[in-house]
Amino acid sequence: MEQKEKIVSILNRIDGRGYKAYLDLKGTYDFDFFSLTIQHVQRDPFASPSRLVVEVYENSFPAELHQNSARKIALEDYISRAFRKSIGKFTDNQRGSGKSGIIHIDAGNQEILQRSSVNISPDKLEIRFLLGLPARGRRIMGREAQRILMKILPEIVSGSCFYENLPSDELIHHVQSFEDAEYMRSQLKEHELVAFIVDGAVLPRESGVSDRPLSNALPFKSPLSLQVAMETGQDCSVIGMGIPEGVSLIVGGGYHGKSTLLRAVELGVYNHIPGDGREQVVTRADAVKIRAEDGRSVEKVDVSSFIHNPPGIGDTSSFSTENASGSTSQAANIIESLEAGSKLLLFDEDTSATNFMIRDERMQRLVKKDKEPITPFIDRVDELYMDHGVSSVLVMGGSGDYFQKADTVIMMDNYQPHNVTMEARRVSEEVPDKRETESKGKFGYTQRYPHPGSIKPYKGKRLKLDSRGVFNLIIGSQTVDLSQVEQLVESGQTRAISYALYQFHKTCVQSCNGNSGKNDSKNSALAGVLDYLEKQINDEGLDFLTPPGRERPHNLTKPRRYEIAAAMNRLRTFKVDKLV
Repeated sequence: MEQKEKIVSILNRIDGRGYKAYLDLKGTYDFDFFSLTIQHVQRDPFASPSRLVVEVYENSFPAELHQNSARKIALEDYISRAFRKSIGKFTDNQRGSGKSGIIHIDAGNQEILQRSSVNISPDKLEIRFLLGLPARGRRIMGREAQRILMKILPEIVSGSCFYENLPSDELIHHVQSFEDAEYMRSQLKEHELVAFIVDGAVLPRESGVSDRPLSNALPFKSPLSLQVAMETGQDCSVIGMGIPEGVSLIVGGGYHGKSTLLRAVELGVYNHIPGDGREQVVTRADAVKIRAEDGRSVEKVDVSSFIHNPPGIGDTSSFSTENASGSTSQAANIIESLEAGSKLLLFDEDTSATNFMIRDERMQRLVKKDKEPITPFIDRVDELYMDHGVSSVLVMGGSGDYFQKADTVIMMDNYQPHNVTMEARRVSEEVPDKRETESKGKFGYTQRYPHPGSIKPYKGKRLKLDSRGVFNLIIGSQTVDLSQVEQLVESGQTRAISYALYQFHKTCVQSCNGNSGKNDSKNSALAGVLDYLEKQINDEGLDFLTPPGRERPHNLTKPRRYEIAAAMNRLRTFKVDKLV
């Protein structure tokens, strides 16, 4: 390890030279209370910024703030946000060309998530971030680089990485808020609930492009008949609305908050920062939003419980297509989610295929069943719960046929919920549904065994894993569109999924027998590999995803198994060896 003064010496020597001379900075330097490692130097000022790591020699944070995994995630999240805030405080106007002077750390938005940018251990703290080394044109600005590295960076580290320099009440509240949400989520099963929305929650968001809470929004107030008391981790309880297991409908007029409530439930799989309005809105961790997705590829998915012998296709127990319709894509999305382990499905009629969700009596009379290959979801929804333990929450403003299937009906009126379950049942009795049930046989599906060579992470000989924004995953020569995978919230998740698919590829290859390419190991069923990836990430952290020979990543966010599966299922190269 070099002394920090070596940086000054190098920068004086290379000042004004071509940008590549910055490579001389690579190495580790002692800054008295932390070390700075310059891992990777960008090739020019317009390229992705250089990668740096700060290791604070002493962990000054009280042990109780990171004594378990939940507190550790929340503390690391807070430190990353404090580091980002310090960047804004201590940096002034950008000087130089391209990305000169930019300092960036992955610190998230409204969700508190596990990220690779901050790692705390009992005796030290590590921060991974980016810095655009300054240049004028493509000539090194040595003095400006000295100012950033020798003056600004130590101020950023001092202002964000030491407990005594942070607002302790705010930090502790951040950690406790996360732990409370985790504890509340753990009680859902005990209360036979799929979701809980605390009284006083603010569900509407600022705009379609901002996930911040809408100012002056009407706070959520639960109906008495659905009120539940949930304990927090702070020896107290809170009151709110519980959505029971089973089949739940969210009904109401347009613009009254149906989709807003569902979106809050959908993102209740994550914990939110204090002040977000959804800190105590929690949903079971296995919830998956289901929608129609015209044009996606499908590989050997057993959709026969929903789609039976369509013209020109025939048997659908191993259905494949490069261009799925609305109904077939929605059927595939359901089966793939169940295959990945979900027991809670979320639907919004606005993003569903109408002919997949419902076929009313008049249509049944006009188009006979022998001419209709689709078994609508309405004829499977109660069977899914009764026989398979799969609950459904559906926004349904246009069809009352679901009333007789529903265990709970919640009506949204001016963003306030009302329990209208009894009224819906009375309507069902007064206006009986004369449509015929169209399901035939028991609901079921087969497990798939992925072909190890079909996940192609290499572009030529180069391993290529990345993301472009939140919804474009890059793996090998493919860009995978994940814009319809609605529970992704950070680009770091998408990037981590590309890394996870590489590990998936490795795991499949290692489980093959010989060189035949045939997968004969039960451990290599899709669900089994997801179990493996989930366990390894939980046990080893996001660094587990790092490919051999690469630096530990600075910009990964922990994804759920369901989004990993969704990305894999949307790979156009993805192939399945066999079904069981």
